[in-house]
Amino acid sequence: MLMPSIFGENFLDDVFKAPFGGCNTSGMMKTDVKDQGNHYEVSINMPGFQKENIKAELRDGYLTVTASTSQDVGEENADTHYIRRERYSGSCSRSFYVGEAVTQDEIKASYTNGVLHLSIPKKEDKAAVERKNYISIEG
Repeated sequence: MLMPSIFGENFLDDVFKAPFGGCNTSGMMKTDVKDQGNHYEVSINMPGFQKENIKAELRDGYLTVTASTSQDVGEENADTHYIRRERYSGSCSRSFYVGEAVTQDEIKASYTNGVLHLSIPKKEDKAAVERKNYISIEG
């Protein structure tokens, strides 16, 4: 039997969400990737984040998007008693492999209405030339 809940669909979902940090809050960093022929368009939901608190870094072929936010502590005083606080405070990150041929200058980014838009060119990694190293066998 399902019981109505004042905490949403399922109280246990709220209790066990992201117990050790991370980014399992609803709607955060959900990503759409579209193939546009010569490039990919990536849209990442990032509600509640300021543009200044979002970083994108390209390293070893991986594009990592990191964002952080914090609640205003100044609004609280000794008389403030919250029954429930749902505003997220912390950081999230997500990594995507884009290939080692893509450079930082080729990736374009914009942030509007809580959505980070990235345009990433398609480039093929140069295939490594396979060298055969044989060990000489005596005798």
